[in-house]
Amino acid sequence: MSELRPFHIAFPVHDLAAARHFYGTVLGCPEGRSSEQWIDFNLFGHQIVAHHKPASDNTAAHSNPVDGHAVPVPHFGVVLTQADWKALAERVRAAGVSFVIEPYTRFEGQVGEQSTMFFLDPSGNALEFKAFADLGELFAK
Repeated sequence: MSELRPFHIAFPVHDLAAARHFYGTVLGCPEGRSSEQWIDFNLFGHQIVAHHKPASDNTAAHSNPVDGHAVPVPHFGVVLTQADWKALAERVRAAGVSFVIEPYTRFEGQVGEQSTMFFLDPSGNALEFKAFADLGELFAK
């Protein structure tokens, strides 16, 4: 694999102050540039940008079944080390954030075994954070 480059994603939020607290304080993401309409955050070395978009009625949740769980679609996140994944799970739980899918080991004993957890930001954006005991299993089939 060539050198890993930072990923960029822009996503809608209906309350920038709530996004600033959630991503900056709860998840511990350093804040970059910002304006009255958007905020850049450093999510484990990746650039994510919360853009203000007023709440709408088009918020129907969708999910797909994966390993016996209803995985929210769309979602985004980062593959972390096991230690960072555990620390983030504890941090999110201590902040009182509800999990959509509690932290657990997915595909246990199979190719692609991974630790995973899902939760929502204050605007309802789904986030998944995962970790592999063997990062070489990231794309294994």
